[in-house]
Amino acid sequence: MQTETILYIILSGIIALFVALFQYKYKVKQRSNRQIILATLRFVTVFSLLLLLINPKYEIQSVYLEKPNLVVAVDNSNSIAYLKQDANALTALENITSNAEINNKFNVQTYAFGKQVKQSDSITFNEEQTNLDKVFHEFNQIYNQTVSPTVLITDGNQTIGNDYVFSAAKYKQPVYSVILGDSTVYSDLKIQQLNVNRYAYLKNKFPVEIILVYHGEEAINSVFRVRSGLATVFSEKVNFTKENNSRILNFYLPANQVGVHTYKAILEPLDNEKNTVNNQKDFAVEVIDQKTNVAIVSEILHPDIGALKKSIEANEQRQVEILKPINYLNKHNDFQLVILYQPNNNFNSVFEHLKSTNSNYFLISGTKTNWRYLNSLDLNVTHEITNQTEDYQAVLNSGFSNFIVEDLEFESFPPLKSSFGEAQFKIPFQSILYKKVGNYATENSLLATLEQNGTRKAVLFGENIWQWRAHSYLIDKSFNNFDNFIGKLVQYLASTERKTRLNVDYKSFYEGNSSVLIKAQFFNKNYEFDSKESLSIIVTNKVSKETKSFPFILKNNYYQVDLSNLSASEYDFTVNAANEKISKSGSFRILEYNIEQQFLNANFEKLQQLAKSNNGNSYFATNSNNLINDILQDERYKPIQKSHKNVVPLIDWKYLLALIVFCLSAEWFIRKYNGLI
Repeated sequence: MQTETILYIILSGIIALFVALFQYKYKVKQRSNRQIILATLRFVTVFSLLLLLINPKYEIQSVYLEKPNLVVAVDNSNSIAYLKQDANALTALENITSNAEINNKFNVQTYAFGKQVKQSDSITFNEEQTNLDKVFHEFNQIYNQTVSPTVLITDGNQTIGNDYVFSAAKYKQPVYSVILGDSTVYSDLKIQQLNVNRYAYLKNKFPVEIILVYHGEEAINSVFRVRSGLATVFSEKVNFTKENNSRILNFYLPANQVGVHTYKAILEPLDNEKNTVNNQKDFAVEVIDQKTNVAIVSEILHPDIGALKKSIEANEQRQVEILKPINYLNKHNDFQLVILYQPNNNFNSVFEHLKSTNSNYFLISGTKTNWRYLNSLDLNVTHEITNQTEDYQAVLNSGFSNFIVEDLEFESFPPLKSSFGEAQFKIPFQSILYKKVGNYATENSLLATLEQNGTRKAVLFGENIWQWRAHSYLIDKSFNNFDNFIGKLVQYLASTERKTRLNVDYKSFYEGNSSVLIKAQFFNKNYEFDSKESLSIIVTNKVSKETKSFPFILKNNYYQVDLSNLSASEYDFTVNAANEKISKSGSFRILEYNIEQQFLNANFEKLQQLAKSNNGNSYFATNSNNLINDILQDERYKPIQKSHKNVVPLIDWKYLLALIVFCLSAEWFIRKYNGLI
């Protein structure tokens, strides 16, 4: 307590004593015990009130022991059940979590992991993906300031994510591996990887690449086939030895009919091969009879042009050609959409052609855009002329309804550079993205769409969109999300279909282990997004004729339903709007493939490397009791004595208020009883 506060308390005591003595001792002819009691009560009351005004602070210090954590993470993927290690996993988990000495020494925390990591005691071995990289990434955030040895009960087989040995190197906690499986090496043939484009074009041939792998000691022969229905469309004999244990096959298949075509790649198994699931894999190709050609017309060189080309061509249905204005006019009939990048006076003939043909286009402006020239044209959009530039960040308009736009965390994207000033629109428009300057979000458009008399346009008021694509990769470790965003914008602009009140966004086929997500938008009669409609989907299995119904859930400016629990098959579906009696139908396929069933053994070498690198040890599930003994005897895991100091102001002490009330009440009662009031 500070010296100044102590002096104030002493002064308060003197003042309280003076007030009490002045009232009950000064000029009092006869002294009695009653006067002493009243003076004491008055002294306590005044002193307490003055203490509340001073409000001194006092410290409360508590000492306690903090036990170290024992983090137990169990592999909940169905590869554990497929390798028949589910009983061993549950036994190892039970031995650790029910051990009295373990619970006395540690705070035991149990996690189950597959594609995600969840704190749970319920282990069902039904996850369809394994992401060990995510386990260490999340644990590193949770336990980086504590003593938390970690027990990993798994087969070590990862299906998605970065190599977990590298992510575990950043995790500064001892790791103990409980290996589910054995180290026996079995002879095995498998299809390691299959690469094929999602789309092919009618009357063409599409390439297929297959990587075949053999694990074994003896030289063997086999046959690789590709079947479409009952017909074999490709076949080749293959042979392997211990040294030459892999083959890469490249071949072409014909695309003779429009639609989705499924194929089965089969590698004939060995006699008595233990795992034959990984000897075959289904794949599909959608054959289409047209391609969307996009022209990027520009007078300047800029990284944005390359980024746009990459994003648009990420979808094999689209092709991009970069042209100067004069070259575009000679080939304008070849394109379904034109992207005008930072146009100037040299674009005059291009704009005249687009206006005369009512063609759709995407205009991107920046610091080199001649808005004085553009304002002189009848483009239905003008921009203020200031000769200054500004950096604008993006904010998603959740009410945008022309097509489904998912939030890519646009607010975290680097700013785009553009001419300073506001844009004015002469016809109805919708903003996809608003401008944000610093921390101030405006309602000025950064990216907007316009539609009139069947012509669709989009305007982006900023350059350096290539930085958005790079930033999206840093966040998602993939360009897919950003490319899908650009792809949807291009699809909207290149399409001539009329807008309908119910739009459904889905793929013609889904890989066996990918998420089956179907999205929809519903509009009222004014074509405004309606968030109050109740949408549902009825899905019918074409093979079993089984029908199921699922509700859509609302997500920002669209509805979504997750059908990932459906089994591999062909499905018809109908999306219904309950209130308006509007529906839309379609079909899709789910290919049969379970990546968790591709493994034959536990990855014991990597798990042993992981434990050694992280100052732990590795154990097979059958001797997990040794793990318990080692952890209990390890001197690194001792409880830590900690103290907690809490500074409390006197005004928070409720008993002082009760004391003041008691003293005032007692003083009043005594004076009233003795006729002094």
